[in-house]
Amino acid sequence: MANDRPGRRRVGRPPTATNPNPIDIHVGARVRLRRTLLGMSQERLGEALGLTFQQVQKYERGANRVGASRLFELAKALGVPVSYFFDDMPGEDGIEPSAPAVGPMEEDPMRRRETIELVRAYYRITDDTARRRLYELMRSIAGSMDGEKP
Repeated sequence: MANDRPGRRRVGRPPTATNPNPIDIHVGARVRLRRTLLGMSQERLGEALGLTFQQVQKYERGANRVGASRLFELAKALGVPVSYFFDDMPGEDGIEPSAPAVGPMEEDPMRRRETIELVRAYYRITDDTARRRLYELMRSIAGSMDGEKP
């Protein structure tokens, strides 16, 4: 492929509407994760930012790039530091250091709605002892399915 700028190398296809930048996708996924954990609708987040829910959807998909001032507003509306949106960001080698090992065709379980709803329900349990027992039960069941002893 021809390179019209000497000294600059082009890697992969340029980001487009059908091929968003991986960083925009990551930031959007973090927006969606936090919004869902808070139980906030796209419409409510949009109202807090002066946007439509469709604009929030585009940010969450990575179809629209989030500018610095908008990122700051998102952080305030979602109650997180700006750095939150870059947590677990893939490194230069494309490997997420703290993400669970997932095959190339598998979806990251931490981004599934079921996981988010399960975490929200878990933290709504106000009794610390009951919550700890549920945690131990889930670990025991998961361990027995893997052939481990509880």
